[in-house]
Amino acid sequence: MAKRRRLTKAIVVDTAAQMADAAGRVDAVTLTALAAALGVRVPSLYNHVASLDDLHHALTVESVRRLNGVFRDASMGKTGVDALLAMAHAYRRFAHAHPGIYALTVRGPEPDDEELGALVRDLLQTVLLVMASVGLHGDDALHAMRGFRSILHGFCSLETVEGFRLALDADESFRRLVATFMAGLGSGAGGSTQAGQA
Repeated sequence: MAKRRRLTKAIVVDTAAQMADAAGRVDAVTLTALAAALGVRVPSLYNHVASLDDLHHALTVESVRRLNGVFRDASMGKTGVDALLAMAHAYRRFAHAHPGIYALTVRGPEPDDEELGALVRDLLQTVLLVMASVGLHGDDALHAMRGFRSILHGFCSLETVEGFRLALDADESFRRLVATFMAGLGSGAGGSTQAGQA
């Protein structure tokens, strides 16, 4: 008889993420379905997650952690527009590869959520460093980062719901969108102040 692998929180969360991506939505993951996928009973899950809400929080943390890694890897060794372009394409690939957990990366953390808050700050810092390499700092960098995030999320969200039905190359549309944004960087810049939350 095959030996059952030892269950850990990492295995629980990773399996839940795979289930969410396969279904295309997080609410498809229930404790009953997750336990069945892991070959255990639901009570066994409570050794690792306190509730379904706790599982969803763990999934959110893992999703943001993965996106952090994607951005760091994409921008490594690059600066300026090259780094932003690499990050844009990496973001889109992440959204395509993870249609379930991607949505969890969008909403900001609650003020008392230190774990998620730290991850989000790390992600913002990665983008701000790249913005600095194109000459944007303080509020100018934050406004640019919001715009960058908005065009990426908007495009990827429309793709997710099959919002582009015309027989037109979506890759080319994305390339032009990002290129237009980058061409306008700095054109609306005003007085910069100390960077805060985006």
